[in-house]
Amino acid sequence: MASSGEEPRSGSPGWAGTGTEPAPTADGAQLDTAEDFEVLEEEEEEEDLSELPPLENVGRPPAPPREDTRPLEQGWGDAAEDPQEWLDVLGSGLLKKKTLVPGRGVDTRPCKGQDVTIRLKATLEDGSVVEENPALTFTLGDCDVLQALDLCVQLLEMGETALIVSDAKYCYGTQGRSPDVPPNAALTLEVELLAARDAPDLELLSGKEKVELANRKRERGNFFYQQADYVLAINSYDIALKVIGSSSKVDFSPDEEAELLDVKVKCLNNLAASQLKLDHYEAALKSCNLVLEHQPGNIKALFRKGKVLAQQGEYREAIPILKAALKLEPSNKTIHAELSKLVKKHADQKNVETEMYRKMLGNPSAAGVPGKCKDKLPWSIPWKWLFGATAIALGGVALSVVIAARN
Repeated sequence: MASSGEEPRSGSPGWAGTGTEPAPTADGAQLDTAEDFEVLEEEEEEEDLSELPPLENVGRPPAPPREDTRPLEQGWGDAAEDPQEWLDVLGSGLLKKKTLVPGRGVDTRPCKGQDVTIRLKATLEDGSVVEENPALTFTLGDCDVLQALDLCVQLLEMGETALIVSDAKYCYGTQGRSPDVPPNAALTLEVELLAARDAPDLELLSGKEKVELANRKRERGNFFYQQADYVLAINSYDIALKVIGSSSKVDFSPDEEAELLDVKVKCLNNLAASQLKLDHYEAALKSCNLVLEHQPGNIKALFRKGKVLAQQGEYREAIPILKAALKLEPSNKTIHAELSKLVKKHADQKNVETEMYRKMLGNPSAAGVPGKCKDKLPWSIPWKWLFGATAIALGGVALSVVIAARN
């Protein structure tokens, strides 16, 4: 389970339990520019991926590259200058770990799938503190937090305090985190492992607990989607769907069942959007169809299904689906534009096919036949046929006469 407190929103939860609200557009709706889809007005609690704000570059220059010989944080003393004390976690020099306070032994290290609690302090290269959390809890290995934490916390011993120096690639990448983390910013993380315990049994979770857990996984997927990391986004949505689809030994109320279905639909819609970004058309089509099984009038699923079919060149199937979406939302300009584009492509496709069939059947268009040939063509074939038929008939008569004479 993630850390307690206010449930994170779908803006950009860099750590478990933190995030920012999506910025509304001028007309009050929110646009998913990554999907080029104008989303309908929805209730405030609706946090579908299609409501994510446009991806914007933070208006700061990239942080200068880190020099290996530069002290990473004041107060490290001589130990910071000794490269032997640093563990190169990935062998690339982009993620390093150093023990400050030893733990209780290797056998106390946490395992993937466990819920761990850490004390965290994160700073930029200039020493600016961008995050402090005395008790951050997350599921290890589920990508609930920065990759730097997910990769390094499993190397910590219980009670150990360590310093982690991470390249931007394993933190906030090229996007950064507005307003405090610039794009391409390396981070220094001071981490203490406080506790580790087995994750709760999904079968014993109440309906409310299941909804909250699935929503946290979904929101993490939204964060990765904003970062254009569609593989990790798909991973988070898959985890959320597994939580929702797991068997239960607890009875849920009708309201809880409805909430779980709502989260499931959101996850499937967001999953389809991520799969589309990776050109996984068959998988995206399956996700859209699963949404439409529950909600046949879901406009986002209809729109994305139409886009999937269009990408596969199936314009004949895509057009009626987009028409159905447009019928549900006649004022949607994006669906209008997509439908118009597909109708034109379909017409062009039919023209190409018609011309191809003409050539295959040896029936060239009238424009390609000379005038003299056009005059002779209707008569030449019947006269040749008549001449051949006459010759065959005469031959048959002659053969009959010869046979009769011999008899």
